[in-house]
Amino acid sequence: MPEDFDATTRQPLIRLLDIAFSEYDAEVIRRLATTDYSDIRPAHGCVFGNVDPDGTRLTDLADRAHMTKQSVGEVVTDLQQLGYVERIPDPSDGRAKIIRLTARGHEGQALGWKLINDIEREWTERFGADRIAALREALEAVTAERLGAIPG
Repeated sequence: MPEDFDATTRQPLIRLLDIAFSEYDAEVIRRLATTDYSDIRPAHGCVFGNVDPDGTRLTDLADRAHMTKQSVGEVVTDLQQLGYVERIPDPSDGRAKIIRLTARGHEGQALGWKLINDIEREWTERFGADRIAALREALEAVTAERLGAIPG
């Protein structure tokens, strides 16, 4: 923390980030609860947020999510039981499997992205376009190395 940090007048940045994320996450969960996809949980985001349209190997999902293969494997098993993903043979390696969204999985993923976009749009209206743009710019700079270049 900077030497001039005064915990009596300012919250630590880590606490602000944590609370903001919790609010965002809770709102997504609240909105999902009113849909036919109420069984989707925040932990499922490691798959929904990282799977390619035609499917992705488990090791690649784990790398993208910065999680262990075992942890992501448990999430994949849960999503498979719920009908959101399927494991299919990798045509380039008979030992490996591709994790692919089912039709229901594609619908759930699309709904998730819509809810995330809706909340960001509402925050922009609530807190101001300049503030949200500045927040996005700062977070993109902070996370650039970990996320790599994002097209667009």
